[in-house]
Amino acid sequence: MKTLAIDTSNQTLAIAVVDGHQILGQSQTMAIKNHSTALMPAIQQMMQTVGVKPNELAQIVVAKGPGSYTGLRIGVTTAKTLAHTLAIPLIAVSSLKVVAANCVGVPQWIVPLFDARRNNVYTGVYQWQAAALTSIVDDQHMSLDSLLTLLKKESNGDVLFVGADTAKFAAVIKEELPHARINQVSVWDYPSAAVLAALAEQEVPMASIHGFVPSYLKLVEAEENWLAVHEAGADAYVEKI
Repeated sequence: MKTLAIDTSNQTLAIAVVDGHQILGQSQTMAIKNHSTALMPAIQQMMQTVGVKPNELAQIVVAKGPGSYTGLRIGVTTAKTLAHTLAIPLIAVSSLKVVAANCVGVPQWIVPLFDARRNNVYTGVYQWQAAALTSIVDDQHMSLDSLLTLLKKESNGDVLFVGADTAKFAAVIKEELPHARINQVSVWDYPSAAVLAALAEQEVPMASIHGFVPSYLKLVEAEENWLAVHEAGADAYVEKI
């Protein structure tokens, strides 16, 4: 079953095309300045490179958030447009879970972090249980202080923090949780679209593609028509092929 996976929830632009458990191709770029102009060309190039046509895809998988508001809307809108146009299922996976899932073989609690500014973070707690990554604490937006207090209370502090933004908070984390580990495997800090595609096996497709919205975890003001050009680009690509 051929799958296109997309993650633009933060600075990293990650896409992959997989066939079952076989990775046909994947791309992971951390230096993209504008996902809105880079995503569709990247998808088109990847599909051409691996020799997969849009009508051969069986499903679309997208990172649903939390993360950058703009990045999430670009990835989710593109995924929705492609899934709707191709009449195939759309599956959404937590962006935090995608990063936590990099930490294969880690027995303790895994705490992915995204900077939410003003000493706040997007975070959750995950753990490998019976070869499946399980949510211990739901994804949420909270202050770093509240997170550290929670971890002090609910664990012995022997947890692994992971994510590209963790370095910003490392000093405070080590002061408050001396036994905590800060991830040192650099590739684990960034989302992999191949990992995203694999996690989709644990998820149920969206009942309504049209009704699906990103998991912002924090209220924002509505922005109208911001992705009109991007949606048109996705439709045009499918029609062209």
